[in-house]
Amino acid sequence: GEVGACSLREYVLFVSFFPYVSSGPIVNAQEMLPQYRQIGRQRLDWAKFSGGLYLFALGLSKKVLLADTFGKAVDAGYGNVAGLSGTDAWLVMLFYTLQLYFDFSGYCDMGRGIAHMLGMELPVNFDSPYKASNIIEFWKRWHITLGEWLKDYIFYPITMSKPMQKLTKSARKSLGNHFGPLLAGSVALFCVWFANGLWHGAAWSYIFFGMYHFALILTGRVLAPAISTVNGKLHVNTKSKPYMAMQIIRSDILVVIGELFFRANGLRAGMKMFGKMVTDFRFGESGHELFKRLGVDYADLLIVGVTVAIVFTVSVLNEKGMCVRAELKKKNIVLRWAVLLALCMYIVIFGAYGIGYMPVDPIYANF
Repeated sequence: GEVGACSLREYVLFVSFFPYVSSGPIVNAQEMLPQYRQIGRQRLDWAKFSGGLYLFALGLSKKVLLADTFGKAVDAGYGNVAGLSGTDAWLVMLFYTLQLYFDFSGYCDMGRGIAHMLGMELPVNFDSPYKASNIIEFWKRWHITLGEWLKDYIFYPITMSKPMQKLTKSARKSLGNHFGPLLAGSVALFCVWFANGLWHGAAWSYIFFGMYHFALILTGRVLAPAISTVNGKLHVNTKSKPYMAMQIIRSDILVVIGELFFRANGLRAGMKMFGKMVTDFRFGESGHELFKRLGVDYADLLIVGVTVAIVFTVSVLNEKGMCVRAELKKKNIVLRWAVLLALCMYIVIFGAYGIGYMPVDPIYANF
């Protein structure tokens, strides 16, 4: 969209605002300029400040209690791919997916929390992506602002260009209303996912990651009519909970496999690890043996379990329409700050600190 002229002060603030400038979320001028213009015209709102502090603390707990803990096992696993069993590889792959999610969503929560303390709102960048029932829905819930940017600057300009419109028009006549538009859309989709891969880095593993998701999404769109027909003939209730649960599990497995190649030290290493997953899976191994090989102890697992329970509860309440941050701001000041202090002390006590701790930068700061 178009925006009017802005002052030098507003422009400098837009391109350097520290809560989002390093790793996101990606914002546009229409969202931020009106908020910048209110800076200096409003007094500090302590209710907003406490709400922002809560959001920051929640994000920090995702980072130092969850992402960094999972990161220890991930580094150990990817550092010794040759010594992994197939069971180890599955666990490492799952841990990396969780590390990436909690690291990036935690960073975004921290950025939004700081902005909220200052009286501003940043866009939400994650919406429970692992509850998605297909890959398209997953990417509508994961890094939402990057998806919007890719649609606005790559997908729509390509599909709306005159050559693509002509292609769609002619293809619709010969291929029908479903496959006709899909032809031009596939060209745009390929460009989007190729750009998505390169956005993360100039490496074959990142390009493979982009093409992997391009292939999944394109396959899903091509097979959609056939799947709908089969479900109808078999009288499958696609709205039932068991069916939706199977769809979510399938989607999550496909995403986790994609993250394997995303994290691998090169495409060849990723292929080697994937080979172990499907050829060297060992049943009967105890959890203790698995976690010990990956450097994770039961204290780590306990902290992770408690923290995941907190994060999951907050997520469920938010999805049911109860914004925990908004509700917290309505509470008595003593109760509000007691909750915030308890959350901060939980992070300080159980976070990854001390002798031997290696600070871990946000993963997305490298992209």
